[in-house]
Amino acid sequence: MNDFKIGQVVRSTAGRDKGQFMVVVQVVDENFILVCNGKLRKVNNPKKKKIKHLAKTNHIVKELQEKILNGNKITNAEIRKILESYHTPDGVGNENREEV
Repeated sequence: MNDFKIGQVVRSTAGRDKGQFMVVVQVVDENFILVCNGKLRKVNNPKKKKIKHLAKTNHIVKELQEKILNGNKITNAEIRKILESYHTPDGVGNENREEV
């Protein structure tokens, strides 16, 4: 069952982007969602990922969720700013973050 929510921070567990944190920008169907990180995967070209290749976190960015649901534009800078706390300086995801 797909219980990912728009604005939720997720971590990729497979593929070239393994270990990277991203934000859910759209739920496509029960198997796929669109994610972006503001750097390689920008808002205008989000990555379509299978949900089985993602690990959820308990963090949902309410401001971003409201903007997306209201049809307002979000910027890559907003997403980068949110995700910078999830990455350590060496580029590897912070293992102390709580995941579901």
